[in-house]
Amino acid sequence: MTLRPASVAELASVITDAAAARRGLRLIARGTWLDGGAPVSADAEPLYLDAFDGIIEYEPGDLTITVGAAMSVAELDAATAQHGQWCPLAPWGGDDGSVGATIATATAGPLAHALGLPRDLVLGVECVDGTGKTLRPGGKVVKNVAGFDLVRLMTGSWGSLAAITRVSLRLRARPAVDETWLVVTDAAADLCQRLRRSVTPPIACEVVTRGTLGANSPDGLLVRLAGNAAYVAAARDAVHGAGDAQRADASAWTPVRTAARPQATRAMLDPAVRALNDGVKHAFDPSGILNPGIMG
Repeated sequence: MTLRPASVAELASVITDAAAARRGLRLIARGTWLDGGAPVSADAEPLYLDAFDGIIEYEPGDLTITVGAAMSVAELDAATAQHGQWCPLAPWGGDDGSVGATIATATAGPLAHALGLPRDLVLGVECVDGTGKTLRPGGKVVKNVAGFDLVRLMTGSWGSLAAITRVSLRLRARPAVDETWLVVTDAAADLCQRLRRSVTPPIACEVVTRGTLGANSPDGLLVRLAGNAAYVAAARDAVHGAGDAQRADASAWTPVRTAARPQATRAMLDPAVRALNDGVKHAFDPSGILNPGIMG
């Protein structure tokens, strides 16, 4: 029987039953990142979370939005664009993945260096842990700071502590000017660091190798400039002064982002940190049923 709960209560019931039977569950929202990170046990039963979708609450005046975790990043971007706003997640792997997966894997992207990591953009979550308990840490507004920071704990937990059902995010006003440039250079990594330390840093810059942006594209640095007209003009002068700068379409970021996939880091943890992670795992999922294999 396909496990596809339509409500938080149904999800809690499914997880409670699985915990009692010690039956592993493989969390799936949109199914675009199933090959990312450490492998989930092959015998884990698929638990589909695609019913938790859509906009739940949107307050453009507060620059906040609450969405179902299965909503795609592309859908989030389109909805906020209608109000001249955006949530700069732009995760590696592209915009087809869900907001919940982006938060669960803490997948950043080229904008993170300037505009924040996923943990900086999440205000609150709703989730169901491995005991069937519904948790709602955080809030829907920026000023909410009460309580232990379970929001950041769930961010990057790879669905091994709880199944995320909704996410509240902080938004930004979309920049008045937004440009992408390709600087052709053999010293792209050094240039990237110089631009990031400049007085007019780009919101994104990534080294690209020959062929990344097309069959005949050169080695270089892909740079995204955004802000008001005066700021972007100054940033543009800095980019042009760094080398052969060619105007590029915004779609140039697509192959750069889709080439990367989120990866879990358990294998790189030292024993003390791993022991701490195991303790946290036991506190929220004592039967070890949520995405078994990700954290043991």
